[in-house]
Amino acid sequence: MTRKSAEKSIDELAERTVVSASERRRPGIRIGMSLTHVFLVLTLVVAGLGPILWLAKSAVTPTQDTLQQPFALWPNGLDWANLSAAWNDIHIDQYFFNTIVIAAGAWFVQLLVATTAGFALSVLRPAYAGVLNALVLATLFIPGVVLLVPLYLTVVNPPFLGETSLLNNYLAVWLPMGANAFNILLVKRFFDGLPREVFEAAKTDGAGPFRLFGSIVLPMSKPILGVVSVFAIIAAWKDYLWPMLVLPDPAVQPLSVRLPAVQSQTELDVFLAALAIATLIPIAMFLAFQSVFLRSAGLGGAVKG
Repeated sequence: MTRKSAEKSIDELAERTVVSASERRRPGIRIGMSLTHVFLVLTLVVAGLGPILWLAKSAVTPTQDTLQQPFALWPNGLDWANLSAAWNDIHIDQYFFNTIVIAAGAWFVQLLVATTAGFALSVLRPAYAGVLNALVLATLFIPGVVLLVPLYLTVVNPPFLGETSLLNNYLAVWLPMGANAFNILLVKRFFDGLPREVFEAAKTDGAGPFRLFGSIVLPMSKPILGVVSVFAIIAAWKDYLWPMLVLPDPAVQPLSVRLPAVQSQTELDVFLAALAIATLIPIAMFLAFQSVFLRSAGLGGAVKG
């Protein structure tokens, strides 16, 4: 067997699926597969976009229309006043700002801890790196609910701060979110795939740990930084239990805490408008970072060749 024929056979095996190429050319199978693809695409669109589109429609629909004809398209017209009422009467603007502050701080702290810890475990590799890696991995097996009470007591009476309490302080949300073992292991795995020759060359040229981290590792790690950023912001945006515990003052609470609290006191149409506004940032983030997220989902190396 020649080299070309062997490569052709390998390519055919790689491209072989349940339905062969000759079977696809049959009219009955081709039409059946096309109908199946259309059905699957429509099902995914309805399942994925249906709830979001319904929420957007209900945000500008009067309450009676939503209750009597929930799937009708504005039988009695649009009610754009719902959006302004949600923004002004429920004070969505204030809680929206609080949520952005919490998400931005959580993003920064998680990114800082994940990148520095991953750099230490993967690139610097101290003698006790294996023990640290095992301890970080072990924390993934501890349920988060178990840590609520000791973590809350730590926030109420933090060490080294005397009688100072972190309640109603955004640090009480930011700092615990930074201790995310999943992000640390994710970044470490990505750093493990970076070319070691680049690190050795930089050290030979006199680059220290800080220069190596800021000038070599971080510029090569944009894909994983994008993934961790998306995870961090989405997790902070939707978190409910911990912000409710450590931020009892409504003036500093995020949308995830305030919206359930005001639901019983708000008209349905205004409440749905508030929910629609609250989903804008996660949707905008997905649209902005989807290429980075999908491209780096495999966590491959940053350098080809």
